[in-house]
Amino acid sequence: MHSDVFSATILLILVLDPFGNIPLVVSALAGVAPHRRARVVLRECVFAYAFLLVFMMGGRTFMQWLQLSDVALSIAGGIILFLIALRMIFPRPEGIFGDIEGGEPFLVPLAVPAIAGPSALATVMLMSSKDPADLPKWILAITLAMALTTVVLLASSRLQAALGERAVSAFGRLMGLVLTALAVQMLLNGVQTFVATLGK
Repeated sequence: MHSDVFSATILLILVLDPFGNIPLVVSALAGVAPHRRARVVLRECVFAYAFLLVFMMGGRTFMQWLQLSDVALSIAGGIILFLIALRMIFPRPEGIFGDIEGGEPFLVPLAVPAIAGPSALATVMLMSSKDPADLPKWILAITLAMALTTVVLLASSRLQAALGERAVSAFGRLMGLVLTALAVQMLLNGVQTFVATLGK
């Protein structure tokens, strides 16, 4: 059980990408009063956590409504993870998720899609759909991953100042490289399952 929770937590941390989101958080909070920045980050992390839990608990029902199979979700999740990972490795001026509007962020772009983005939502849905009986373990993994993400993002300004923009960018690219491998593995698992079903 402990190994499953640990593996799921590491995967979710890579998908949530707290260190890669540091530049985005700093940029999004540039127009926010300094005394409100911690509150805004905490609020957005709570929203993201709620979104992840909703998608995890309602993932199976949502898939049934849309008549989606586990194989389709695995392949789609792998593709999304791969595209996000590519943007992490080869960043663009507008960032991973596009331009950020001025003012105090509310839900967008920090909670969604920066933290609880398509890849994170697809990952938690895939976890719950594959092993519904292990839901408490996956909830624990989300809680641990979001706790670390919240701590990192609350210290985003200090971390960027201490490590430097280049170090933060390099770390984000490294996480993108690891996420690329995970995305390819998820995609291969989906394709392998699909080919196996054709052979039956």
